[in-house]
Amino acid sequence: MSTRRNFLKKTGLGAAALTTVPSFGFNILKKPMPEDEIIGHGDFKYKVVKDWAKMTVGHNPILNCHEMQMDSKGRLIMLGDHTDNNILVFDKSGKLLDYWGTRYPGGHGLTLNDEGGEDMLYIVDCGWYQDRNGKWNKQAGTISKTTVDGRLLFMLPDPHTIGVYTSEEEYMPTETAIGPNGDIYVADGYGSDYILQFSASGEFIRKWGGHNNSDENLNIRNAHGVAVDYRDKDNPVLIITSRATNSFKFFTLEGKYLKTIELPGAFVCRPVLDDSNIYAGVCWSRTREGKDYVRDTGFVTILDGDNKVVSNPGGEAPAYENGKLQQMFQSEKPVFNHGHDVFVDEDKNVYVCQWNAHHTPPVKLERI
Repeated sequence: MSTRRNFLKKTGLGAAALTTVPSFGFNILKKPMPEDEIIGHGDFKYKVVKDWAKMTVGHNPILNCHEMQMDSKGRLIMLGDHTDNNILVFDKSGKLLDYWGTRYPGGHGLTLNDEGGEDMLYIVDCGWYQDRNGKWNKQAGTISKTTVDGRLLFMLPDPHTIGVYTSEEEYMPTETAIGPNGDIYVADGYGSDYILQFSASGEFIRKWGGHNNSDENLNIRNAHGVAVDYRDKDNPVLIITSRATNSFKFFTLEGKYLKTIELPGAFVCRPVLDDSNIYAGVCWSRTREGKDYVRDTGFVTILDGDNKVVSNPGGEAPAYENGKLQQMFQSEKPVFNHGHDVFVDEDKNVYVCQWNAHHTPPVKLERI
């Protein structure tokens, strides 16, 4: 079996998806970005800002825009997987301020944490990368802690080297989150679907999740994202993405299962918390014909403080029947290809990073 088919199997795409996703390369035909389009629902409506990023991909090439964070200086830091410049740094007007990074061919997850008044980055290389000839390759995933200008401080250990994984278990991490005491939580979303917990200094504490538990509540299928939910300040919890099952799962900081929020039809990426809301990019959505992983079917979804979906920018309006969320679909007038991450600024504008979107930089959604 090819490495690509292995990847599809591990991430929940499966054999059926091979008929609907012809290539994990870049699409030939480009969808037009609506000009001055208003998208979203209820109190969460946005104007699509065309060409927000003032840059040229000829000078600063992009394969995929994976994730974005904002530092204490108000700079937007984007992680991609092109090793000419893994990191692109913008101001809020879209001006490119800086770029760096050549060591992360599978650049995928980006977390920023304020540590004693200094911004720190946790950069996840998932190990799955595309070479200059367009061929997909696989290597060991890594997690690096760096300063905001790229100085490497330390790397977390590979779980095989410390006896946490067996030789049969793959390690291809996708995301990190930092707990209130500095503990580092790792989502092994393209590998064995565990959540691994390390101390702030990189010492292994525990793991949980995976996808082979008899209790389905404990299973995480394509553990693509992890975030700490501080909405109850006295009781922070973890939100874990189970992308292949269209859901977010909630766990305690020690790994005890709490609940599941179903998001029918939406293959969501990491949860992004802002005030009482959860935002997420949707990489794919199920079609009305029931097909999964059909390319160019992404959007953004927004949940309120009660974990109810209130807006789907780029998708159809969420609908509930008898308190149950119905299947969500991309809008009939598509805006996004594959939503991979969002960042929400202090004005509640949303910046959308996309995977497999014709080498395009992030898109800004201006709150109206």
